[in-house]
Parts: sequence; structure tokens; C-alpha cells
Amino acid sequence: MKNPDLNTIFVTGGAGYVGSVLVPLLLEAGYRVRVLDLFIYGKHVFDGIPAAHRQHLDVIEGDLRDTALLKKSLPGSDAVIHLACISNDPSFELDAALGRSINYEAFMPLVDIAKDSGVRRFIYASSSSVYGVKEEQNVTEDLPREPLTDYSRFKAMCEDELEKRRAPGFTTLTLRPATVCGWSPRLRLDLSVNILTNHAVNKGKITVFGGSQLRPNFHVRDCAELYVKCLALPSAQIDGKVFNAGYQNLSLDAIADKVRAIVGSHVDITHTPTDDSRSYHISSEKILRELGYSPRFTIEDAIRELVEAFAAEKIPDSFTNPLYFNIKRMQELQLK
Repeated sequence: MKNPDLNTIFVTGGAGYVGSVLVPLLLEAGYRVRVLDLFIYGKHVFDGIPAAHRQHLDVIEGDLRDTALLKKSLPGSDAVIHLACISNDPSFELDAALGRSINYEAFMPLVDIAKDSGVRRFIYASSSSVYGVKEEQNVTEDLPREPLTDYSRFKAMCEDELEKRRAPGFTTLTLRPATVCGWSPRLRLDLSVNILTNHAVNKGKITVFGGSQLRPNFHVRDCAELYVKCLALPSAQIDGKVFNAGYQNLSLDAIADKVRAIVGSHVDITHTPTDDSRSYHISSEKILRELGYSPRFTIEDAIRELVEAFAAEKIPDSFTNPLYFNIKRMQELQLK
């Protein structure tokens, strides 16, 4: 459903893992979409968009840190969905200065320029990792944030900066998604469910590091649909709000078992010790209660669609192609 008061949506990182699923959904809903992205994972991600929708898509190949580009391209946009970042801890640690410049230093100018350009709604993709490790069974939005890494620390700092800039006529919303999984035109094979499925299908073997650690999971289609829903909601319902967004909190062992159940009993599961005992889980009760949002897709759905994509040879060179792995691609490009 389209919000009649919002016509043009500006999506940073719109060619990424979530963005390449989100952009077609926005176009289907009737929005005009502007995508700002470096396209370091390829321009093919929009090839499946029908011609009738493609005429409403504006592609801007450029850097989020280019303030002159932002000042030129943001005016006329009604809402921003900010997805662009150096994603996940290992990728961030590869080049801490790069991560800081994109994930934090570029954030405030983006929000300020958006606000000055007449943007009326700003949706920020934070991360459920801002909580750190919690003992509580239900990690809710009112628990303190205790980020363990620079990646999650800057996510939390951006949340605060966005709240400072909230004002009448400039609606802000922060979402804290769980770890995303499933098929996307810009596929990632460096996320837990996707990693285990790749190894099960193509090697017949899964290695679990540890196993008891919990991971909150969220299907990429659900994640994209949530952004579309948040655009359609009245401002009063979301302004200044923070919501967790996830579905199944499962241990790595449980995820491996689900993968084997779908791929086949021949898949061998082995365990190896790990000194990374971080265990993350979140509650998504608030977003159901206040927004009426509940996910539609399970981890099993994510596994099945990846298995089907492998069978259809849509994922060639799944262990060696840098386009599936954030770190490998960043190393290849020597991104600065």
C-alpha cells in the first residue's frame, strides 16, 4: 500500500542485499524511487525490474560521503530509507577508518541535507547488535544498548544523532533488524543461514563454530516489506520510535539442523571450538503490538529458496566469487 502523501523515496544502499529486494517492492507499490549506491556488487541487481516500473527508477551511482551529490540529488524526495553502510563486524574491522567515515561521519550530513531538502520522513536501518550480549530472555527496546564493536557502537550513535534532528514535519524512525537471510538479487553468502546452506548444498558438510550461541534471524523479504509498511503508516504512529525487527531466535546448532533437514540427511555436521561466544537474541513483540507487523517467512523458507537457486545454477562460484562476500569484495577493490 502506498502512502498518498509520499511520492519519491530516496534509498541509500538500494543495490545492496536488502535494497535490491526493497526497490522493486517500492516500485510495485507505486512510488518513484531514487537509489544512491556505489554499485560495487554489480548493476545487474535491478535487471528483473519490469520495464513499466523501471521508468520510475532513478539510479545515482555515487558515494554517500559526497555532500555535493546529496545536495543535488535529495531535493524532491519525500522520504529517505537509509540502508547504506559497511555491513557487519568483520567488514567494518577490515578498515576502521573507512567504516567510521561511511557508517558515522557521513550520517549527520545526510540527515541534515535531507531535512533541508524538504524530506519529511527518515527511516534508519540500525542493527539489533546495539544491545551487545544480554542475559534477559526478551531483549526489548527499553534495555540499555551495550555495543561490543565499533560497527554496533556507531549504529547506536547514529540513532542518537537522528533523534536530535527529529522535528515537526520531519518524522524519524529507527529499526533494529536481526541478521537477514534468504535469496536476494545481490546475494550475500557471509551470513549464518546462507553460509550453512551454501556449505550443505555444495560440500555436503557443515562446520559449526561453537553451536549454542543464539542468533536472531529475519528473512530479507520480510525486512524489505517492513520498510514499505513503515512508509504507509501515519507519522504519529512511528515518529521518534525505535523497533526491533526479527523473527526466529535460534542457536547455530538449530540452524544447522534445519539446513540438514531440508538439504538432506547426507549432510555431515561437525563442530569446532570457538572463542567467540557472543549470543544475540531480540524480542519483536513491540513492533507487533504497536504497528501490527509480523513476519511472513521462516528460516526454512530462506533455506529452501537458496537450495532452489543453487539447483537452478543462479549462484555460480559460490565459494570464490567476491560479489557474495563483503570482505572479499572490499579487499579486491581496496575501497577507501
